[in-house]
Amino acid sequence: MVDIALHARPQPVSAKALAVRHALPPRHLEAVLQALVHHGLLKGLRGPHGGYELARERRRISAGDIARAVLAMGAREEGGESGGGESGGGSGTLADLVVAPLVAEAAGAYLAALDSVTVEDLCGRAEAAAVAGPRAGPDFTI
Repeated sequence: MVDIALHARPQPVSAKALAVRHALPPRHLEAVLQALVHHGLLKGLRGPHGGYELARERRRISAGDIARAVLAMGAREEGGESGGGESGGGSGTLADLVVAPLVAEAAGAYLAALDSVTVEDLCGRAEAAAVAGPRAGPDFTI
């Protein structure tokens, strides 16, 4: 998302360019990009100059939004396992009554912390650390 925020002007960023820049397997990357499109964080543009760009302003997308989209993708890939467990149908077990609430509380705190960081913040950090790469000039397209 940060790479796309930094490089999507004047043209969208292709999945192939992202895969090469970050040494990621294109097949897995495409699934992640589609999950981000499905959650309204990216726009996918077709055609010879197609690719991906942010669906909203950088300051209006949090790291928590991104994490939720990716976590939802992972949950779908697991096939909707409900965690009924092997011990007693999933209710009243140690895991259900003690461990699961702790994990849920930790996940909530994790996402709350990510909600306070925007893509804009991350772009600023990337630019300050000089890892943003070349950036296109101002875009005045309406």
